[in-house]
Order: sequence, then C-alpha cells, then structure tokens
Amino acid sequence: MNSTRFKILIHLIWGTKNRYKYLNPDLKMKLFSHIKDNIIQSIPLTELLAINGGSDHVHCLLSVSPKHSLSWIVQKIKGESSHWINQNQLSKLSFKWAEGFGAFSVSESQKEIIIKYINNQEEHHKKKSFSEEYLAILKKCGLNCDLF
Repeated sequence: MNSTRFKILIHLIWGTKNRYKYLNPDLKMKLFSHIKDNIIQSIPLTELLAINGGSDHVHCLLSVSPKHSLSWIVQKIKGESSHWINQNQLSKLSFKWAEGFGAFSVSESQKEIIIKYINNQEEHHKKKSFSEEYLAILKKCGLNCDLF
C-alpha cells in the first residue's frame, strides 16, 4: 500500500503582458473552460477548484501533486493557453501573459474562503484594480512589494 498522502492547495495569480485588458467576458468564459480541460488532459494529479479573474489577470485555486514542480504546472497552463488563444485568433492582438506569477499556499480551513474570493472577482474589482489587489496580497503574505 502506498503510504504517501498529500493535500497541497495553491492560489495562483498571473496577469496579461503590460496589464493589457485582453480578457473580455466572452474570451474569459472560453479561456477558463479551456484551462480546465487542459489541466484535466495534461497535468496529472492536479485539480482546478476555482478559476476567475479580471480583464487583465487570472486567479485559480489548484489542488496539486508534489510530483510536479509548481513552475512546470504554471508553464503548462500559461504557455498552452496563450498558444491556444493566438492559434484560434480569439484576440485581435497577439495575446501574451506577463512573465512570472504569484503562488500562495492555502490551508484546507481557508479553501472555501479562497474559492468564494476567486468566484467574486467581478465584484471585488469594482473597488480595487488588479495592481492594488496583488500588492495587498503580497503585503499580507509578508512579501517584498518592490518586486511588482
């Protein structure tokens, strides 16, 4: 019997290149569905628990395996999705994600709070821009905000 047990929840955040507002409501709906399908098909032992975002960024909550590096998982999601958008001409301009990402561990006791937060992005961004939101998250996690 395999005695390895894990529960690794990660809140991922990444933005579009130069914070360009590529993600209109129609593209977001298609993109989020595509990302979910891509994770199921190409990233074993990874489950997408929530995904949403604004016109210039994405939040998702993943349950991940220690088998894969976080950088590899993010590269698979971001690289494949930008290729898919461009290949299918879903954006008038050449679509690009910004370099880098934010990754924040989430305890099981906070999982539903983070899911609700991700699902309510539209309401949240009526009050705060993506930059303000991301800087607040970095500060809350004790990370250097000068890196943003």
